[in-house]
Parts: sequence; C-alpha cells; structure tokens
Amino acid sequence: MVEARLEFKSKGGPAKIQFQIPQVSAGFTAIGEDFISSKYGLSVEEDGTNRIAQWAVRRAQGDQVLYYRVELAPELTAPIQSRGGATPPFPEIPKYPEPMGSVILALLDEVHSKSADVASFSGELLSRLNSSNPDENALVLRKGVEDPEAWVKRVIYILAGARIPARPVYILLLKHRVKHGSLIPWLEVHNGQEWIAFDPKTGERGFPENALIWYAGGQPLVKLEGGESLKIGYSVSSRFQDLVLVAERRARKMNSLIMDFSLFSLPVQMQNVYRVLLMIPIGTFLIVVLRNVIGVKTFGTFMPILIALAFRETELFWGVALFTGIVALGLMLRFYLEYLKLLLVPRLASVLVMVILLMAIISVLTHKIGLERGLSVALFPMVILTMTIERMSLAWEEHGPAEALQQGFGSLMVAVLGYLLITNKLLEHLVFVFPELLLMILAMTLLLGRYTGYRLTELWRFKEFLMKADKG
Repeated sequence: MVEARLEFKSKGGPAKIQFQIPQVSAGFTAIGEDFISSKYGLSVEEDGTNRIAQWAVRRAQGDQVLYYRVELAPELTAPIQSRGGATPPFPEIPKYPEPMGSVILALLDEVHSKSADVASFSGELLSRLNSSNPDENALVLRKGVEDPEAWVKRVIYILAGARIPARPVYILLLKHRVKHGSLIPWLEVHNGQEWIAFDPKTGERGFPENALIWYAGGQPLVKLEGGESLKIGYSVSSRFQDLVLVAERRARKMNSLIMDFSLFSLPVQMQNVYRVLLMIPIGTFLIVVLRNVIGVKTFGTFMPILIALAFRETELFWGVALFTGIVALGLMLRFYLEYLKLLLVPRLASVLVMVILLMAIISVLTHKIGLERGLSVALFPMVILTMTIERMSLAWEEHGPAEALQQGFGSLMVAVLGYLLITNKLLEHLVFVFPELLLMILAMTLLLGRYTGYRLTELWRFKEFLMKADKG
C-alpha cells in the first residue's frame, strides 16, 4: 500500500492542484487505486508518459489535506532495465561556459573512444564521474553539486554535448513501514529504440528491484494554485494477502472474460459447495487405484468416499468410532431380521428405520454426557449405512465372517485414506482454482480402465501355487 499525502494552506478562494501519479510499470500490478479528498473535483489525465491527477475546488478555507493511495501486487519479474516510449528528438548541444565547456568536450571525446553505443557510453561516463579516484575533469564537473536531483540534471546537461536524449525519472523505494519517504531521482537515456535506466550515483544499469517508477521528465511533481506551504509525504506498508484474491482483483481490473466464467463468479455459498464436490473425483480415483491395482475389497464402489465426506464434519476419530458403532449395532439387528424371513425391499426398509433410530439414540446419549461430536452422526448418509449393513450381512452368510470383516475393514480403510486426501488444503486449492486438473484425473482413470493385469493382492493369493510350480 503506497500513499502520498499532500498538505497545504489555502488562500481563501479557489484552489487547484496538479500532482504526478505513477504509471504502474512492469514488476507490479495495481489492484486498487483511491483518491481521497473532501469536496474536491477530480480528473486524471495522461500525456503519453505520465499520469496527472488534478483536484479543484471553488472555495477552500484553512488547511487542506489530499491523499493518493494505490495498492500494488508484486510480480516475479526481472528488475526493469529499459522501457519503451515515444522516441525523443536529439537535444541541441549546449553552449557550455568556460572552463566547463573544454572539460566536458575533453571528457566526452575520451569516453566516446572507449564505448560502442549509447548504453556503454552512458555507463562509462557515469563511471568516470562517480569514480572514487576522479581525475581533474570529473572533479570540476562534480564541484558544487551535492543535491541528487541537481546531479541528475548535471549528467543530462553533459550528455546533451554528445546529443544523447536523457531525462530524470523519480522513483519510490517500496520498503515496509516507511512513514516519511521521498522520491529518488534516477536517470534514463534513449538509445533510439528504448529508454535505458542508470543509477546516477554508481552508473549501474536498471532500477532497484523494489522501485516504483513515479514519473519521468523534467516537469514539476506538483503545481499548486490558490494555496501555499505545500508539504508532500509518502508512506509505504506491506501485508500478506491471498494470492487468489490478488489474481481475481487483477483479472477484474483487466476486464478478463475468463474470470466472469470461472467458479469465482458464483455466490460464496455455491463456491463452498464446489470446494467439496470437486474433491470427490480425486477420492474416486483413489478407489479405482485401490480396487483395480491393489485389490482392496470394499462394500460398493463409492460408499467409502461418501463416508469420507461425512468424516469431514465429524473429524476422523469420531467418524471412525460412530461408523463402526452404527454398523456393528445395525448388523446385530439385521441378523435378528433373518428369523422373520422378510423379502428384500421390506428388509432394507426395516434396516433403514433401525439405522435412523440408532443415529437418534446415539445423538441423544452423547449430548447428555457432553460429547457434542456425537451429534454429527446425523451427517452420515443413511442409505449408504443401510446398504453397508445389508451387504456385510450377506457376505457374512455366503462367505463367512472372515470375508465380511475383511470387506468391512477394507471399506473403512479406504474411507480413512479418502478423508486424508480430500481434506488436503493444497489439493483443494489447486482443484478449485484450476478445475481443469480434473481432466488429468479423467485421463488417468481411463488409462486404468484398460488395465487387465494382476492385482497386488492376487500375487499374495497365488503365492503358494507359484511355490509349488517352482518345486515341480
């Protein structure tokens, strides 16, 4: 957050103030800009190089304070060394006074012989002028110039002798918690194609990494009419912000159509729904791998992932405990129904009624003993629990308790792994921001759909057969 504060005393009549404001350059993206003033009219103009904010009021009394504020997001780019822009005319060679004229011409001739182009010429000139062991010519040109802005103007004055277009550039260094910052003059020279930046004190090429280019050219920073005692201060503060929010605001500022048709255009409530739904394909891919490649046995195809979704609300420990308890109690009641010799549909309906009653009883009991987590048992999918109990009882009758417990344990293990996967914050962020990643999940699922090899558990299953074959 960069803020410029302009304070002045009005003369009791109309007041108008023109203030140079930054053109956000490469390295930053402006995601918010505010002009804070009371009763002032505002207009913003551009002259091709700079932007100018103009405040005006018909009548102003006493102290006046105006603010300009811009919110910037840094981009991962290399430091700026050159910038485009209109090609300026070649400057006229100044009529240097003596003895300065002779010194400048001698220095320019010497630098010209040791350079190849405008950039190398400017760098060599600045290196000589700022040398720690300057020669007599450099000492004459540096004499009496202490102010940084005056020094930049002196260098531009010297470069005009070689007919090299140059201009001052004013930058603000973005450092955290700067309260009384100021603009720093920099130097740009034109090589016929682009503006090249140089540090006027060292001759190093480019701008600092944390520099915001405020404006370029020799025009004044501010023009004030109808006021006096003008004071300008700059403050900088930084804070961390969600990059997704930064990207969203950046896209909206650019009028991006992609943002209008993204999930971020949905209401917040619907966004939260899709944050969960978009994780389901990842959970189902986990089931595909565990069933088709490893050979884990489960009750149903998608039952474990639906149980994993319920674990999101109950948390893992309570979810496993509640699921195991309901299935165990439901299984005992299901065995009792065997004596009644019911048909399939009435039997399933009866199990469903018992599951709901069990869930209600567990909720009441856990609430009475102060375990509020037990109330979340209502989040379990009732139909899935009913079908789990039914399939487990059938497996118990047809294949024995070992097979039924194996499938039940496999289902619970897959549900736990699915919970750990779909609650991963990084995956949730990536899938929601880039939902096209689900196409990769689809592609891998299609590839596994053609897999006809052995499952890992089958290798263990045929272990004894292979051992006998080796002995034979």
